[in-house]
Amino acid sequence: MKKVIFASGAVLMLATGAAQAQEKTLTISVYALAQDEYKQIIYDPFEKVCGCKLVVETGNSVERIAKMEANKANPVVDMAVVSMADALAASRAGLIDKVDTSKLSNFDKLYDIAKDPNKDGMSVGYTFYATSIAYRSDKMKIESWADLLKPEYASHIAWPNVTTNQGPPALYMLGQALGKDTPDLKAAIAAVGEKKDEIVTFYEKSSQLVQLMQQEEIWAAPIGRFTWAPFTKLGMPIAWATPKEGQTGGMNVMVVTKGSKNRDLALQFMDFWLSADVQTKVAEKMIDSPANKEVKLSEAAANNLTYGEETAKSLKLIPSAVALDNRAGWIKSWNEAVGQ
Repeated sequence: MKKVIFASGAVLMLATGAAQAQEKTLTISVYALAQDEYKQIIYDPFEKVCGCKLVVETGNSVERIAKMEANKANPVVDMAVVSMADALAASRAGLIDKVDTSKLSNFDKLYDIAKDPNKDGMSVGYTFYATSIAYRSDKMKIESWADLLKPEYASHIAWPNVTTNQGPPALYMLGQALGKDTPDLKAAIAAVGEKKDEIVTFYEKSSQLVQLMQQEEIWAAPIGRFTWAPFTKLGMPIAWATPKEGQTGGMNVMVVTKGSKNRDLALQFMDFWLSADVQTKVAEKMIDSPANKEVKLSEAAANNLTYGEETAKSLKLIPSAVALDNRAGWIKSWNEAVGQ
């Protein structure tokens, strides 16, 4: 009888332990890129710190937000990383909650641009990138975004299609250069449309540009800083422009799912990712530019990422509400003025 009671107790203890382990499970939703590096730098070390199990779901933003929407009544994801605009869309759909930044020990260490990107308290930036112009400094001089459309330069440039990540930001800055920076981007789109027969190509993938530059088919193109490294290896005089209107770019942010049963654990994970140590390791792998201003990078990493207080302050990002409310209109105007 004693043996039976003891065995029953042991089973009970095992079941209780299993239940506790199950309760300490954090499910995160992230982009699919660099998962091997993230596992080494972020996921595995965090599991050791929290004594929990991390479940990682990957995919593009559309797929992942659709899954959050489908499980709105009973969330299966505790936190997610998405773009600024997607965070606002998720907020409008009631999928996320305010981030309790009082529980983030690294919050005050972030660049101001990353602390509350959408000005609604619903997200925190963990990485951002600059968008500017890569150009042949021996062939042209770029002091303004409008310089790309000069008669002597237009036939030597590539411009991002409006449906790409770099398309709207480049148009946004061109509009500022033209003194017509309305949310509909119509003036900028019209200006590009006027040069459509001269512009070499309207690119879909930035990987196309390195070969075009190498073959001297183009002299310049707006690009994201995260694609800059291959250009520096071409052995050509290629420079990164600092136009007088400034640089634009994009930001990825962290959000907490509304109704998550693991809110505190999600915040602990977010804080871990935002630490100077983790952000430094990720940046040195050339994966993400750091949002933590205490990060100090090697020269090689700094040159290939969006880095430093001055750069962070210079970024003019498209407000998320503008992007969400005008995206369809941008595509319509682009198709009319530029075509496919």
